[in-house]
Amino acid sequence: MTAPARIPRVRVSTPRPLGLVAVLAAVAAIASLAPTASAAAPALPTAQAGPHPAVTVGTASGADDPADPDVPELVPVTIESSGPVRAYTDRVASIDFAVAADGAPLAGVAVVVERRDADGAWRPVATLASDVAGQVRFSRKAAAGTTRFRASTAASATHTAAQSEVVTVTGVAAPTTIRLTGPTKVVDEKAVVLKVAWVAKDGRAVTGSARLESSAAGAAWRLVKTVAVRSGAAKVTVRPRVTTRYRLVGVGTRTHAADTSTAHKVVNLPPGAVVSLPKGAPRPRVSLPAQPRAVGSGLNATVSRIPDKVWRSMVGRSWHAGCPVGRASLRLVRLNYWGYDGYRHRGELVVHSAIAGKTVHAFRKLYAGRFPIRSIYRVDRFGYSGRLNGADDYASMAAGNTSAFNCRGVVGNPSVRSPHAGGRSIDINPWENPYRSRADGWVPNGWWVGRSHPRFAWRSSSHGVVRAMNAAGFRWTYGVADAHHFAG
Repeated sequence: MTAPARIPRVRVSTPRPLGLVAVLAAVAAIASLAPTASAAAPALPTAQAGPHPAVTVGTASGADDPADPDVPELVPVTIESSGPVRAYTDRVASIDFAVAADGAPLAGVAVVVERRDADGAWRPVATLASDVAGQVRFSRKAAAGTTRFRASTAASATHTAAQSEVVTVTGVAAPTTIRLTGPTKVVDEKAVVLKVAWVAKDGRAVTGSARLESSAAGAAWRLVKTVAVRSGAAKVTVRPRVTTRYRLVGVGTRTHAADTSTAHKVVNLPPGAVVSLPKGAPRPRVSLPAQPRAVGSGLNATVSRIPDKVWRSMVGRSWHAGCPVGRASLRLVRLNYWGYDGYRHRGELVVHSAIAGKTVHAFRKLYAGRFPIRSIYRVDRFGYSGRLNGADDYASMAAGNTSAFNCRGVVGNPSVRSPHAGGRSIDINPWENPYRSRADGWVPNGWWVGRSHPRFAWRSSSHGVVRAMNAAGFRWTYGVADAHHFAG
């Protein structure tokens, strides 16, 4: 007896009316598989009136026939992104992706986030699952410059694969604020400590380098030093010799932007007393710039032979052929002194080598007593005077300048050689201590005749300046008729 043919497995879905075409197709399929004439066919259920259950016929393995019009199509999936992102470098940047199936949020889907590397290849960097709202948040520290990301899902039995558009994350340096604070006043030659504070807009304390720059008297900014800032703070010590403005220029990096602080002004104050002139006292007719500030402590005097540069300036002005002394017999004395402005300055005198030592001794006494001196420029600074056949002592006196060697004639009597031609005489503060000339009268002015001052103008041998010079071996030779003259 022949074995009965295998009956195909039938899958029943939720009941729904069958179309005529579907019914005929099913019947034909069953008939084609009927047993031979000698086999009895199994009885089929009697069809009931009304709706019929949906029947999907598949293979023995249960796979659906892809040509079957009743097999549902895969649901399309989309991934939307939050768009381009800008973030401060090394701070967390986030991209939001929204996964949807046929417009509805799709939960529990594995989303692969990829990054495009420098070689152009896409490489996975994270796999995340969508939440109940279909949302996925990808977070990572932003790298400097632009980085590209995209998200994708794989196809499933029910849903299509999907891929988002490329999203760019741009890492930018955070704006910063750098500040310079500290004392606003300092006594000359003293140090002042300024404080640095540097913070980024995102709250991070900045570690980096900054250029400390200074500007004095409206001059252009110049570099003082480079300051290393650690964790947003630093200290810097400065010694301004004049009133100076300071500022910091913070150097930008990949994580923080450059910034320049506002100017911090430090007013320089004199360490000594400022001379206050009597009411109505005239000012010198010739103005001179202040000499350089003092170098070293105390008088800090040096004695040297005449340098080439100094000699070239002297020849044709304070020295010329026929002078009683030559270069070999002269010495250049550099020393500190107290100026009328209360500051210590550094001046120069040319004297005969025989009195160089006691010149230093005399000015050490004047320095110790803090007797102010207007200036100590070499007299060749004032040029040549045809009236005197030497350096212009008229201009030097009109400036109140203290000087020594000058191979010239006597003021008011130029046919007579001046004692200064031998380098053994010194004139101190001539503006306030005038000289009575035979031809010119009182030089450089007559206002101070008969007037004195305990610090810088003398009319008797008991004055402190006269006593200091006498103690060092100098004579106040002409008294009130030539108050500024001392012979060594």
